[in-house]
Amino acid sequence: MKLVTAIIQPDMLEDVQKALVRHGVTGMTISEVSGYGRQRGHVEVYRGEEYTIDFILKIRIEVVVEDDETEALTGVILQSARTGQVGDGKIWISPVDNVVRIRTGESGSVAL
Repeated sequence: MKLVTAIIQPDMLEDVQKALVRHGVTGMTISEVSGYGRQRGHVEVYRGEEYTIDFILKIRIEVVVEDDETEALTGVILQSARTGQVGDGKIWISPVDNVVRIRTGESGSVAL
């Protein structure tokens, strides 16, 4: 099993979620996160004063899938989250040793 984690622009969440549901994803975890990459934040003006915003709001999506679904799922996220602009985000894949469904105690693939 693999954990597919994606950091995306907040305004792309609806498109990505719909694409994942169409792909057959039955569960995902969504978190609001903040940080920066190559874009390094930005400057805003409020009441004539300039303020540097170091951390930019993003959305983190996490989905646990079987190994053979990893590439297809990554492609779905990539296509639905891409705008072609700096700050589109990142996707990374991490190994998952086991998953346990708390309600039933099931573990492994059946717990997905």
